[in-house]
Amino acid sequence: MNIIITGASRGIGYETAKLLSAEHNVIAIARSSDKLEQLKKEGNSKNIFPIAFDFEKGNIKQNLIPEIISSLSQGRGTEGEVAIDVLINNAAALIKKPFEEITQADFEKVYRVNLFSIAELTQAIFPLMNHAGRDFKSRPTSHVLNIASMGGVQGSVKFPGLSAYSSSKGALITLTECLAEEFKDKQIAFNAIAFGAVQTEMLAEAFPGFKAPITAKEAAEFVAQFATTGQKYFNGKILQMALSTP
Repeated sequence: MNIIITGASRGIGYETAKLLSAEHNVIAIARSSDKLEQLKKEGNSKNIFPIAFDFEKGNIKQNLIPEIISSLSQGRGTEGEVAIDVLINNAAALIKKPFEEITQADFEKVYRVNLFSIAELTQAIFPLMNHAGRDFKSRPTSHVLNIASMGGVQGSVKFPGLSAYSSSKGALITLTECLAEEFKDKQIAFNAIAFGAVQTEMLAEAFPGFKAPITAKEAAEFVAQFATTGQKYFNGKILQMALSTP
């Protein structure tokens, strides 16, 4: 499989990319080129194609898509033969502030990374996805997996100070359901995983001293398996993975 994963320089994205690289080609996208190089060393280096890109500021269509095509074309034929099987939208921005202090710029930054860039990247990847545009005649063969949060699930207890982050993840969950319905007659499935507390660098930065019950590696094992097989059994589903509240 050819798999794209964003936010691959740390946490769940890093561990997922390492696992998937054992058997699949992985386009690993993140801001930090140094951490991506470390990922390449720790994973199966011949199957990892690192791309440094900032979803807050970068131009997806003009800069990122050509790099994705170029990376997968290396030694694999012409650009026309490039096909993406799985897109894992994992990159995220988190700003923790009381609602009275959070600014419009803060909201725009979080929503740009957590929602708008995901919609833009997914839209740009459609022409490259395996079987994209064909009539649905069997189980979906391609998968768009969005990494959401229990903070975006209606009715869950929320972490304080995460109004921008949690609401953006709620919007991502709704976007997942909308696209699953819109493309239900094509061979592309859309699902999301809403994680509860997972012990990642992002969590530690936002809530120092908080101990999550699930490690990044444990979460990655679930993501890696579901990303490559979940499209056979699920479409438009939001899987809640949490041992705690939220």
